[in-house]
Parts: sequence; C-alpha cells; structure tokens
Amino acid sequence: MTQARVTEVLEPGVWTGPPADHVTLSYDDRHRRRIALTGDHGVRALLDLPHAILLAGGSGLRLEDGRILEVRAQIEPLLEVRAQNAASLLRLAWHIGNRHLSAQIEPDRILIRLDHVIAAMLTGLGATVTQIEAPFDPEGGAYGGRHTSHDHGHDHGHDHAAPHNHEH
Repeated sequence: MTQARVTEVLEPGVWTGPPADHVTLSYDDRHRRRIALTGDHGVRALLDLPHAILLAGGSGLRLEDGRILEVRAQIEPLLEVRAQNAASLLRLAWHIGNRHLSAQIEPDRILIRLDHVIAAMLTGLGATVTQIEAPFDPEGGAYGGRHTSHDHGHDHGHDHAAPHNHEH
C-alpha cells in the first residue's frame, strides 16, 4: 500500500462525511510534527508539518487525494478529579495548573494523567480522585490553543507538594 501525504489538519467539527479510516493515538502520539500513520483499516499516511501540533480527538487529516483520516484519542489510564462544589473544583484546577499538568477540564470534573503523588496531594486538598480509563484530550494552553500545547518537565529539584513560583 502506498503512503499518502497529509495536506491539511482540520479541527474537530470542521469536516463532515465519513472518514476513509481513523487513527487511534495516545496523547503523546497526537502531539507531533512528523509521524507515519497507519489507520485502523490500513490507510497509510505521512504527517509532515513545519512545527509540532496537538491533534485533538475528532480532528481530520486531509490526504492529498481528498480522503479524510479521523484522529481518535486512545483510551488511557487517567485520574478523574471531582470536588464538592464549583469553587472547590476551581481551587483544585489552580493547583493542577500550578504544577503545569495537562488537564482536560469539564464542568464537573478534571481529567489528568495517572500520577499517584498528585492523586495523594489532590485527595489531601479535599478532592475525590478516581482512577479511570478514558480518552485524554487536554486543554491546549494559553498561547495559541490546541495546536501549540505542550508538556514540559519541571524537575526543579524540589517537592511539588510545597507552594512555589514557576516564573519562566
């Protein structure tokens, strides 16, 4: 089978019609500049962009022949964070953001990657934390939305349980 080139990345909800195939990718595999893809039904494609982007679940990859590959978010082990009320959930969101963790924010819960240290911290702050398996489609960040999102390590040689400043 030949490999088609991706000519355009389409946001979720922008494209219509049935896809030619779909690629199911983990969060890490959806943050790419260049990757060879094989759809779940065998369609092969090359994504080759000038810079890395985060492919959201539901994105469409238009191939040079006009076909669309649908991007699906793979089911991953996550933590579901819930709180007693909206104000408490906002406070928990602040603590999660202060640690620069990728988070999928929904009206009544926050989903983050599985991390037992963070789970203990959030539980200590009054959260109800449950380990689940679900697709992970976190927020893209403040500097350009989904397509500029990135995770970056913050090993500053100290315990993240203590309050501190992350000025960069």
